[in-house]
Amino acid sequence: MILRRIARPMLAAVFVSGGLDTLRNPKPRVETAAPVIDKAVDQVKDNLPEQVPTDPELLVKVNAAAQVGAGIALGLGKLPRLSALVLAASLAPTTLAGHRFWEQDDSADRAAQRIHFLKNVGLLGGLLLAAADTHGKPSLSWRAQHATGALLDSVQETVEDATSSAQETAKSLKKKSAALLP
Repeated sequence: MILRRIARPMLAAVFVSGGLDTLRNPKPRVETAAPVIDKAVDQVKDNLPEQVPTDPELLVKVNAAAQVGAGIALGLGKLPRLSALVLAASLAPTTLAGHRFWEQDDSADRAAQRIHFLKNVGLLGGLLLAAADTHGKPSLSWRAQHATGALLDSVQETVEDATSSAQETAKSLKKKSAALLP
């Protein structure tokens, strides 16, 4: 459908552009995200595996790379549902760490951050719609349920055939044994 071919690149463009900008100049985002990341790490550090990175700069860059990669894939229509889910997952920490309008003292800053926060919430809604879009085809869940039903029907039919065949074999053996016995 032409709508998907137009809408996906439009939705993806903000992520590709923002991700590239962050990769080129991560410092402002790192400064904004660091207090939030440090606070989160302090709360879960005892349960956090050693392999999980906690460096704010690395996490900001990984998030930006995920947005660029998934944004390009979504824009090109490659794995669009997965791409939309990756973008949605990357947008949540970006929004919560970068647009904490409730912490702003200045009313103009608070209003600007609220607009960015709500913009991201709107983008998240669009990404969720894109993630749920099956192109009019049944979802994986529907297909799995129907495949399971077909498999169960097939197994039941096979069991019934085997039972019927076993009963007929038993009758045949009974007749043959009766003929052999005096």
